[in-house]
Amino acid sequence: MTSPILPGAEPQSWPGGPDGALVIHGFTGTPQSMRSLAQAFATAGFTTELPLLPGHGTAVADMIPTTWDDWSAAAEAAYVDLAGRCRHVVVAGLSMGGTLAVWLAAHHSEIAGLIAINAAVLPQPEIAEFLTPMLEAGAQTFDAIGNDVAMAGVVELAYDATPLAALASLGAAIDDLQPQLGRITCPALVMSSPEDHVVPPPSSDHLASTVSGPVERVTLARSYHVATLDNDAPLIEREAVAFAHKVCAG
Repeated sequence: MTSPILPGAEPQSWPGGPDGALVIHGFTGTPQSMRSLAQAFATAGFTTELPLLPGHGTAVADMIPTTWDDWSAAAEAAYVDLAGRCRHVVVAGLSMGGTLAVWLAAHHSEIAGLIAINAAVLPQPEIAEFLTPMLEAGAQTFDAIGNDVAMAGVVELAYDATPLAALASLGAAIDDLQPQLGRITCPALVMSSPEDHVVPPPSSDHLASTVSGPVERVTLARSYHVATLDNDAPLIEREAVAFAHKVCAG
């Protein structure tokens, strides 16, 4: 890192009972967007981890050289550490955090449950077509994609620019994830906003229709992309904690 962690972007851990929850933030975002959900798990008695992904939460210059390999390695390390301390673990993520949660569920059949909130899992070849000429021209960033929130006065703590190569890396990882989706047999709670200006809502439909395990759906009708900071945050927390209790008991 070239800069200190931004106030509010700090990772956090909560001790708890025998079951655990791993909560993962999104692309260019920080734990700030997921802290309330993580706290809901902790209050419900779960041992909870809220990591800060590599390159995030400091300065956009720190994210420019990072890739999916860095973020997935961090998510894997956080999961392995938590699973080593817990009887059962659920993984929850927003946006790219949802992508990482899905990736973990595809690689760890022992995961008790998957909670995907506006998760990016649907390939978008047009993104690569958009990025390629800019990357070839030497550009490193373009406009920010954070803070897609319907609730007035709420601000997501996210970078004010989007690293192009990092976004291309995420797109390639989503492509690579497709043949792995059918491996997911754990119960999945798929939550999605009908009006999302970052991840197309059909991404959640694609996830729900492709995994092999049982799926529950929740519609976040009053929220945009960063639904964990939006009008439906209480609904997300209530449904996620209830789902986690159910799958861990099962």
